[in-house]
Amino acid sequence: MESPFKEDIVRGKVALITGGGSGIGLEISTQFGKHGASIAIMGRRKQVLDSAVSALQSLGIKAVGFVGDVRKQEDAKRVVESTFKHFGRLDILVNAAAGNFLVSAEDLSPNGFKTVMDIDSVGTFTMCYEALKYLKKGGPGRGSSSGGTILNISATLHYTASWYQIHVSAAKAAIDSITRNLALEWGTDYDIRVNGIAPGPISGTPGLSKLVPDEIDNKAHEYMPLYKPGDKWDIAMAALYLACDSGKYVNGTTLIVDGGLWLSRPRHLPKEAVKQLSRAVEKRSRAAPVGVPTSKL
Repeated sequence: MESPFKEDIVRGKVALITGGGSGIGLEISTQFGKHGASIAIMGRRKQVLDSAVSALQSLGIKAVGFVGDVRKQEDAKRVVESTFKHFGRLDILVNAAAGNFLVSAEDLSPNGFKTVMDIDSVGTFTMCYEALKYLKKGGPGRGSSSGGTILNISATLHYTASWYQIHVSAAKAAIDSITRNLALEWGTDYDIRVNGIAPGPISGTPGLSKLVPDEIDNKAHEYMPLYKPGDKWDIAMAALYLACDSGKYVNGTTLIVDGGLWLSRPRHLPKEAVKQLSRAVEKRSRAAPVGVPTSKL
């Protein structure tokens, strides 16, 4: 699809995207690059990173990849510093690295729970912590007029409750809290905007293939009327909106991009029957005798 943004909307900006070698992270990297930004991507698998960097460069995008694990502070520090050394500045941090798998609560070990928390929530904070020096107003490579931007990729799983996703629900709830608190503190002290994006089910992503594998007979549309998988492009456009001047007055918000899916409730009564039933109930209510209460006083 054609982008609604000008092709140079983030020209001159440098973006570091964790988990930028695949899925949503790669699409955000691609769209930021197509709109003028220089791109650094971080991930654990060198082969995936190299392939992603080659794909970005083939589009004429200035891109570099750094192997690292967001769970390790020394890796986070090294990758942030390497991005600055390579491009001379850092303007946008996108925390898209995530871990997920289907598991019931009683089958999830504390170590498995901790692993997802470490990748998603602790990893998000660690990257923010190490990037602060370069994102804050007046930091290395920055002027004194404005700070940078942080985008945290979240979800809607924890808004109610989700089957077999207790670990991810907890991790994403923590990410949303990190987003709000950093928006308050760093927005006030350093002019850094911190926002989040909560995608729904997105086609062609590792997350969807893990949560809705081919082996599952998926009938989500039957009990979720608004169920419709989105595209990675949808999330990238939301990220562009929040990262460029169109989102300059947006801070501390997690933008839900799921087509309204998290609001979905099954229709318990056909629309055609509503008027007929409503009239019958109202008629019965009016015909019922009204009892006059008597006082014992």
